[in-house]
Amino acid sequence: MQSGKIAILFFFIHITLTAQEQKRDSVNINSSLDEVVVTGQFEPQSLKKSVQNVRVITRTDINQLGANNLGDVLNQYVNITVRPSGTDGRSTVSMFGLDGLYFKILIDNVPLVNEAGLGNNIDLSQINLNDVERIEIIEGSMGVTHGANAVSGILNIITKKSSKNKWEISATLQEETIGDEYAMFDEGRHIQGLQVSHTLTDNWFISLNANRNDFQGYLGDKNGQDYTVNDDTRGYNWLPKEQFMTNALLSYRRNDFRFFYRFEMMDENIDYYNSQVETLFNTELGSYKASQDKRYFTDRFYHHLNATGKLFSKLAYNVSVSHQKQQRDVESFLYRITQDQEVNNITETDQSMEVLYSTGTFSNFFESDVVKLQLGYELVNNNGFSVVQEADNVFVGLRERLENYDVFASSEVNVIEGFSLRPGFRYSFQSRFDNQYAASLGFRKLFKNDYQLRGAIGKSFRTPTFEELYTKMIFSGHYFTGNENLIPETSTSYEVSLKKNSYFDSGLMLTNNLIVSFMDVEDRITTAFTGYTDDNVPMYESINVSKYNMWNVSTTNQLQYENLSVSFGATLAGVSQELNNGDFKSDDKYLYTLNLNSSVSYRVPKWNTTFSAYYKYNGKTQQYTADEEEYVLTTVPATNWLDASVIKSFLDNRVNLTLGARNLLDVTNITRTGSTQTGSHAASNSVMLAYGRSYYIKLMYNLNF
Repeated sequence: MQSGKIAILFFFIHITLTAQEQKRDSVNINSSLDEVVVTGQFEPQSLKKSVQNVRVITRTDINQLGANNLGDVLNQYVNITVRPSGTDGRSTVSMFGLDGLYFKILIDNVPLVNEAGLGNNIDLSQINLNDVERIEIIEGSMGVTHGANAVSGILNIITKKSSKNKWEISATLQEETIGDEYAMFDEGRHIQGLQVSHTLTDNWFISLNANRNDFQGYLGDKNGQDYTVNDDTRGYNWLPKEQFMTNALLSYRRNDFRFFYRFEMMDENIDYYNSQVETLFNTELGSYKASQDKRYFTDRFYHHLNATGKLFSKLAYNVSVSHQKQQRDVESFLYRITQDQEVNNITETDQSMEVLYSTGTFSNFFESDVVKLQLGYELVNNNGFSVVQEADNVFVGLRERLENYDVFASSEVNVIEGFSLRPGFRYSFQSRFDNQYAASLGFRKLFKNDYQLRGAIGKSFRTPTFEELYTKMIFSGHYFTGNENLIPETSTSYEVSLKKNSYFDSGLMLTNNLIVSFMDVEDRITTAFTGYTDDNVPMYESINVSKYNMWNVSTTNQLQYENLSVSFGATLAGVSQELNNGDFKSDDKYLYTLNLNSSVSYRVPKWNTTFSAYYKYNGKTQQYTADEEEYVLTTVPATNWLDASVIKSFLDNRVNLTLGARNLLDVTNITRTGSTQTGSHAASNSVMLAYGRSYYIKLMYNLNF
């Protein structure tokens, strides 16, 4: 019923305006409707020519949201749910009910490393947006072009590599409240940024960026670091975090040849304050209060070398080589609260991942307007490390290497004018698992009056993570392990979409898109009961046993008229999954979620000011969670998110002042409820979604010449 309403709304918006539509040539076409995209393409081309559905988040959107990291942006995306955690400081992504293990994040088409994997389950707060030109998102199976774990979609961050100015210098200061908490140094969020770019010659370009993000944590109902009463309220609801991020880029372009080298370094420090306070004694201090605290240090080094050009004046190539490493160290110590002293400091590496990566494509093998062929490869050498907990609280460092060597082919066939097919196939040689493959077939049909019909079917796979394979947590009464015998999950997805661009004599431009998709995941990995130890302790390990099905209908609509821009999106998703822990199984009935989003932006040229507002409705979500004797149905209620900003430019756009508010509807914690299918109460707990309404002011100085 709800899906029918979404479809009716889509066509109502279109029909009410079609009567006024005139020929396309009679108006000035907005460039955003003919946006050039690169993700998943043989070569940069317009959105209209792309066989895939590519959604673009522009630099303008990033600025209007006052976004400093990727999580600030994706929180307003209709098909994506951002899952923040105050307890470990991470923010991860979920799409169609599948977590970040199924969604791949790339920078300039190279997957980004984290301490537990490559491209997946990335902490969004660790991705700075200073030098980002735009963000491109493709939903659905992308296994052919982007390999393992690109099951629910990919996100590609396109960085800036040239400038029309000789020099560009930008300095940024941003101050933000954390809920109702703010002080100049001790509370709130404090951000400083500096960007310098220089066009050395007609061919050479260089840029440098530095950013500091000082998040002082959110107390909420906690009492901070120096609290000495043992009532479980010491510490923070959201942990303090400080990040330093720097990057540098050198690029060269001449005729068909382009080259760039990008370096990035990230340093992150998260402070953890134990809620338990102890009373200790020694002869020097007497009786004193203390707590066992920790610091988490995360460092990332990123190198990316890319070259594009033509061989023999015809064969086009695009080759990237990357070396990345991310490592997390944990410093444990006893903090003497009343003396403000740290003792017994011990620092150890907890997790790390080092990756050698290369990918390349070769196309334009023959001159033809009918058939295009692209061949490609991907090489991954992944060296992972993690500390696992063996029996009797013995901690052991484990290092393992995972490798894959992939080849793939894709082609575009222009069957007739306006109708294109895109078949593709990838074969992956795996060092740890059986060899895998991915396949896809997509089409695009252009009709009169700018109707665009697209469809795709794709098979992809997800390989088990380092944690799913090798983790161990064995201590008193608990036995949880990974499983080195896991096999990759496989998936099949289907998608059909209809898009319409409308242009009017008045200058009004309208884009409507309706998408229907379905996904089936087999051999899904879950933690399951597998027996008892000799001491009668239940054993749980990762096994391939669960099934997952999802269907989704969504619509996106954009309207632009002179200085006004309006968008509206809606998605209704149904998820069916059978969970089986080896002892009992869950129901596999479909559970539904409705999400909505909308934005409006209006520029007043006379004032040189832009007003923007972004709204998102996250409908209630349900899932089955393991209880002691059965899976119970838990529900997270719906939430409403509203962000707003005003951007004012001064001094010929050299100074930009932004005043904004996040989470105006003041979402904080919500209660997850659980019940059996007969409705009896089973569980209730709090889900920490946000720290409430916050306000920010951002001042940016731009010097271009």
